[in-house]
Amino acid sequence: MTEKTFLKSGHTPTLVSALLYFDVSFMVWVILGPLAPFLRQQFGMSATAQGLLVAVPLLGGSLFRPVLGVLADRIGGRRAGLAGLALTLTALLIGWTVASAPWHLFVLGFFLGIAGASFAVALPLASRWYPAEYQGLAMGIVGAGNSGSLMATLFAPRLAERIGWANTFGLAMLPVVCVTILFALLAKDSPAKARPLGWKDYTEILREPDTLWFSFLYSLTFGGFVGFTSFLTTFFHEQYQVSRITAGDFTTIVIVSGSLMRPLGGWLSDRIGGYRLLLLLLGAVAVGLGVVATLPPLAIVVPMLFLTVGCLGMGNGAVFQLVPQRFAGRMGIITGVVGAAGGLGGFFLPSILGAAKDATGTYATGLIVFSMAFVAGSIMLLELGSRWMARWQPDAVKQSGIFSYRTPRIVASGFSRPDTSA
Repeated sequence: MTEKTFLKSGHTPTLVSALLYFDVSFMVWVILGPLAPFLRQQFGMSATAQGLLVAVPLLGGSLFRPVLGVLADRIGGRRAGLAGLALTLTALLIGWTVASAPWHLFVLGFFLGIAGASFAVALPLASRWYPAEYQGLAMGIVGAGNSGSLMATLFAPRLAERIGWANTFGLAMLPVVCVTILFALLAKDSPAKARPLGWKDYTEILREPDTLWFSFLYSLTFGGFVGFTSFLTTFFHEQYQVSRITAGDFTTIVIVSGSLMRPLGGWLSDRIGGYRLLLLLLGAVAVGLGVVATLPPLAIVVPMLFLTVGCLGMGNGAVFQLVPQRFAGRMGIITGVVGAAGGLGGFFLPSILGAAKDATGTYATGLIVFSMAFVAGSIMLLELGSRWMARWQPDAVKQSGIFSYRTPRIVASGFSRPDTSA
């Protein structure tokens, strides 16, 4: 494959538009995280309330994702993207001009979830322009838009320190307006039409037990990544008493690893199998969070979180190497369901960390809880390996790198037949 061949095979303006749309949307989706220390100071929030506040956009993203995905199927990705950008601008305008009480912020946070649902539009809008051999590259380019989180953690605390948190919402409208104009001018729907998905399709896919297992695994990896993106500014500021700007800088350093390591996770998964890589990564995250739970000095905790969040980013790639092996014929809908579960996992992380801080007086308790959750995930993945060996097609087992810690056997219940549709 050459770069020239790839560019000729699809529609580059739409690819760039989708990337920019996802990038600014991700920035808006997590913007409450770096602003949380400012909001807590002004409104006197408890740690529980603060954790819940930064988690609400993640919940909103999960709930709005299937809505925006169905809308895109009905009216086209371009129109759905413009609608999503317009609603995102409306939410930022409310944050700039109206929000003046804690309950306003919670309502605002929920509607910021519309920005988080953008990947239900951006990824299929771009990928439908490209043939099968370039799907991974096209989706990887658009998926790099999660780097928008770096803009939020790096710039939002600095702007809030100088112009106030409300004006920061107003200033954040500028890149969204610019991208909206570019998106309207450059983005086009592919002439290749996909079958519209309805609520019945989602109901059917949710009846598949493997859908729930993949959703659980992605809620650990992507949920961990986006949850830490939203909460780490608070953690560094509250636990280590660094300035709010420095806390945002440390968060940026940490989460850049998660953004950059996802492609590496996909690349390694293709070589050793997503199952084997994910098993290693879940164990590594459990150990990393266990170390962080001891609340070591910053010189230790920042590199440890850098490695831990990097493992979460690689884990995202590993999960989505496994998913096509099981649902080769239904990638559009399974991606939507599993992706929504990832955002839901992100909702729980800040919520539980904040509540644990109020209940026990330390963030260590919540970190231990999540360390144990990844231990449980590793154990469950081992059990799933035995069951998947017995139920999946041999080629899918080999490609995924699945192995069993015991003699494979046919599981009588709880797992459906492999999807062999194309």
